[in-house]
Amino acid sequence: MFTATPGDGAAVGEIHAESWQTAYAPFFAPEFFADAVRVRRTRWHDVLAETRDTILLAALDGRPLAFSYFGPSHTRPGSAEIFGFYGHPDGWGSGLAAVLMTASLERISADDYPHIHLWTLRDTLQSRRFYAKAGFTESGVTRTHDYGDGHPLHQVEYELTQGSPEGTR
Repeated sequence: MFTATPGDGAAVGEIHAESWQTAYAPFFAPEFFADAVRVRRTRWHDVLAETRDTILLAALDGRPLAFSYFGPSHTRPGSAEIFGFYGHPDGWGSGLAAVLMTASLERISADDYPHIHLWTLRDTLQSRRFYAKAGFTESGVTRTHDYGDGHPLHQVEYELTQGSPEGTR
């Protein structure tokens, strides 16, 4: 586990693009989707150069295969938000994502954020099961998000309060 630097932009971009390629294709028109994947592959050099939030990378046999992207919530003062949590399909089922989530939660806790929230697509059952297994619960809040194609998708908010008896609120 290591904190990503601007030099890791290509690795983060590959993980993001390949994860999207596998998990999100059914949600978008092919023309839009090809461009969305390209943007995800190339945007991370700039994001990492800003150094505003934290991106942790997890590697398997020396190859980065998962990342988490988190920082102070823009909508919930005093809380952290996981803005993105993605795994390359080559690492799915390896346990790497669980290790990365544990490290991310430890880092968020060390940064003095006891409450964490995140958004995931309502119809991505694999990610929803993963977040529940990691101790997150649905907050009951939903929203729609337009990824730029004019067809908003439903998202579900998950939250976790660290340090409570059950690990949730």
